[in-house]
Amino acid sequence: MKNKHLMPNYHTIARNIFLKLCYFSFVIALFSCKTDSATKTSQQDEPKKTAASQKQETDSIQKIVFFGDSLTAGYGLDDTSSAFPAIIQQKIDSLELPYTVVNSGVSGETTSGGKNRIDWVLQEKPSIFVLELGANDGLRGVPLKETTKNLQAIIDAVQQKYPSTKIVLAGMQIPPNMGQEYTAEFKAIFPTLAKKNDVYLIPFLLENVGGIAALNQSDGIHPTAKGHQLLAENVWKVLQGIL
Repeated sequence: MKNKHLMPNYHTIARNIFLKLCYFSFVIALFSCKTDSATKTSQQDEPKKTAASQKQETDSIQKIVFFGDSLTAGYGLDDTSSAFPAIIQQKIDSLELPYTVVNSGVSGETTSGGKNRIDWVLQEKPSIFVLELGANDGLRGVPLKETTKNLQAIIDAVQQKYPSTKIVLAGMQIPPNMGQEYTAEFKAIFPTLAKKNDVYLIPFLLENVGGIAALNQSDGIHPTAKGHQLLAENVWKVLQGIL
């Protein structure tokens, strides 16, 4: 007769095997959950990191606001991309500089109109502010003191809200229709204000363009696309050093 104590207990063996299988199944399931969780976390974090990276890249781009009249707006051109602010943007892009141009030109704008809308335009938070106003004042014979006062008010508004913003003042000249004295004093407004406020000066925006029929539209005032290329060069001479 066999010894009962030496006989294998099949029920015990089966139970042990079952428990081991359960244990390994649990370990495998737990590992799979962790792996899946890690994958999901990684997938969820990736868009966040990308969004954060994009925001950082956007924040690093600085704005150059061109605040002016029809010359800035590109009046009469078939395509506003031919206006000098857009040409400046092309130069900036070709050099891969972190700046974007904002064209805030309004045809017919006077210094008085510019003064009235400056607070709204400053919402753009410019790093560089190019002030191109005054021509319409001169052509209309606006008192020189009023033009000077309005330009000063615009400069003050920029400096008070954004002290670190660099200001570029575009000099302007007009035909002698209003008399030699008025014409000379008008021309002097811009270098005088630039010196007084310690801002950059473009001596004459329309240099090599004003008065040249081939570079102006039929009205003899607004530059053609080719004329705007020369305006962009006049601006770039000053702006390049700032950038």
